Amino acid sequence: MPPWRFVNLPTYITLTRILSIPVLIWILSSNRFNSANGERELLASFVFIAASLTDAIDGYLARRRAQVTTMGMLLDPVADKLLIAAAFITLVQFNPRIVPAWMAVIIIGREFLVSGLRSIAASEGFTIQASDLGKLKMFVQIFSVVAAIVDHHWAYVWWLPGIPVRPIAMVSIWVMVGLSLWSAADYFFAFWKRIDQTAVKRRRRRSFVLSRRRKRNDVPAT
Repeated sequence: MPPWRFVNLPTYITLTRILSIPVLIWILSSNRFNSANGERELLASFVFIAASLTDAIDGYLARRRAQVTTMGMLLDPVADKLLIAAAFITLVQFNPRIVPAWMAVIIIGREFLVSGLRSIAASEGFTIQASDLGKLKMFVQIFSVVAAIVDHHWAYVWWLPGIPVRPIAMVSIWVMVGLSLWSAADYFFAFWKRIDQTAVKRRRRRSFVLSRRRKRNDVPAT
């Protein structure tokens, strides 16, 4: 039986997010598009927004249709991290005035830190749920990437004349860095708390087992 027969709709949607990554990089790095009218910036913004929205769609469908699978649980966070890493790495070259390299390192490093903490948590038998802070970070993330892309061509928001793009892009990317550090600390403390609780339970369980063994050894033979 072909392997794709085991892939459900939510997983297909996740795969489209992964496949959109080289498309986004190609659009931002290529000179095939008309730069005079902002065609490249508009197309790149559309691709990134559409890819980001699939993160909410695949999760919703997986829960609604009871199609949560191991493959989906593996691919979904990988797709998220790859999309964000690709976007910010490309923006370092595409618009370094808004996204300098050190900001990209902080934002991408946060993503891999959280992935590492979740992997360790899973190996210890517990999970770290996404907080409201993480969800806010995702929204600001999308907004800041689009603002950085749009700033490459437009000085002002074309549908709202008089509103400059550069300050909006600068503020959003700085907010993004702040939220990345804040949410990373939030995940770390949540992880540390659970690890500490797990360690205490293990020590109590070990002490209980040792005490039972000692009692058995102290029982006189009849």
